Amino acid sequence: MLQMPKTIISDTSCFIVLSNIGELNLLQKVYGQIITTIEIATEFGDQLPDWVSIHQVTDKYRQQLLEMQIDKGESSAIALALETPDCTIILDDYKARKIADQLGLHFTGTIGVIVKAKLKGVIPSIKPILSKIKTTDFRLYSELELLALKEAGE
Repeated sequence: MLQMPKTIISDTSCFIVLSNIGELNLLQKVYGQIITTIEIATEFGDQLPDWVSIHQVTDKYRQQLLEMQIDKGESSAIALALETPDCTIILDDYKARKIADQLGLHFTGTIGVIVKAKLKGVIPSIKPILSKIKTTDFRLYSELELLALKEAGE
């Protein structure tokens, strides 16, 4: 029996990339419910779907410390993750991922979400989605693309 995913917290970039290519609903199909912060919702700038719930970070001081190194959205996502037991954050920014790693947090990225969608049978192939992502300003490194294709068994 597959366990339902833990709490999933998404940063802005995943919402933006998936929404730019018309695939925002992949998040819901893969994880069901997503949580995010008010800062991220504001950065996203558009109405988020009803399966995204907005949570407030309690420890604002911790968030401000993180903001000295990374942007407001990423800081709020990491601060929220530190307050949320058993969660995974969707982060694409390298520096934010390094910080999340140092803090012992579980994380994935937008490409990881797409691979998971394929492995769960939500989509038949990641190639068409990767092609669409390449038309956006998202930096998709060839090493990452090859790794994703390998993980997805394509």
